[in-house]
Amino acid sequence: MRKVVAAGLVAISGMLAAAPAQADWVPPFKANDTGGIVAFSAAQQVDARQLAVDHCAWYGKVVKFLAVQAYEGGYISFACRWVPYGANARPLVTRY
Repeated sequence: MRKVVAAGLVAISGMLAAAPAQADWVPPFKANDTGGIVAFSAAQQVDARQLAVDHCAWYGKVVKFLAVQAYEGGYISFACRWVPYGANARPLVTRY
């Protein structure tokens, strides 16, 4: 029995070692109710500010941009904040 288990472990280890290594893939726009990121390469093709504003407005929040990594492979990060006190109305969602 031990020989069968050992042979199975060797076979599984060999298959995993032969499989190519792969980095995780991140979509060009990834966000949730607290904020998100936009790939810099995607931001050159679409309006990243409008994407972030629409996304945060869906949750009834306003957008605050945090950082920009202005190179290929970089990201634009943003946070979704609650509407500040004293604001007259909720954020507006634009329609396409």
